[in-house]
Amino acid sequence: MKEKEEKGTHMILKTIVTILIIAVLILLYARFIGTRGLNINEIPIRTDKLSDNYDGFKIIQFSDLHYGSTINIDDVTNIVNKINSEKPDVVVFTGDLIEHDITVNDDNLNNLFTELNKIDPSIEVLAVPGNHDYDQETYWDKAMQNLNWTFLINSYKYVYVDNNNPIVFVGLDDYWHGSPNYDDAFAYYNDVTKDYYTIVLLHEPDQVDEIKDKHFDIALAGHSHLGQVRLPFIGAIYTPYGAKKYYNSHYKLDNNADLYISGGIGTSTMKLRYFDRPSINLYRFYTK
Repeated sequence: MKEKEEKGTHMILKTIVTILIIAVLILLYARFIGTRGLNINEIPIRTDKLSDNYDGFKIIQFSDLHYGSTINIDDVTNIVNKINSEKPDVVVFTGDLIEHDITVNDDNLNNLFTELNKIDPSIEVLAVPGNHDYDQETYWDKAMQNLNWTFLINSYKYVYVDNNNPIVFVGLDDYWHGSPNYDDAFAYYNDVTKDYYTIVLLHEPDQVDEIKDKHFDIALAGHSHLGQVRLPFIGAIYTPYGAKKYYNSHYKLDNNADLYISGGIGTSTMKLRYFDRPSINLYRFYTK
């Protein structure tokens, strides 16, 4: 009897130790392996609303850099090189440049801007702010002054491949800490009568429900990190405010528009990624 009890106790201890070892290995993987590398997710966009001149048009979205979290300047250099290697026409950044609790000195900040200014699309880089950019307003103000990007904050921009048929990019201010003004953002309605192909840039994906009465074809968001830590068959185990309804990679909205959410590059709060490697999205247009 005593021998059986000792054997049972031994099995319990062995099981506990095995579980603890597995848990530690998962945490180590999520911290030091899951946060490394950069996947490119290619997403086909098929439309008959654009001329054939847009066939093969490429947009790269990168988001949630959270510089200073699990991302350093060497990582930024690699990210920029990978973006440029895809030869995009437009690059969009959808918020959260620097991690909110990170202090970056002027030299590091200048190095960051120098590397980001090497992003070289054939047309331009467009950007909107995220909630962490308002937490780091000093850095964000410097970014707006030093980056050769076009910042769309409650504003819009026509992007042309031919002279008559632009894509309209609409940029929204941050939903959480900013001051969104949807009438200003979509003010191009007052200038045109044509139904131009429209892409909305925003940080928090749940904000799309605020523009259900506006026309747009696709919306590109970040913020959710797709959960950052995901479990097989379950998905995201936690998402932040602003990504409670929409947090996975793609949704078809009630107005028949598509919402695409980037998994982002850096990390926030927890320096962990599990079943959710850092990534950028490449949208390739097909019109034929």
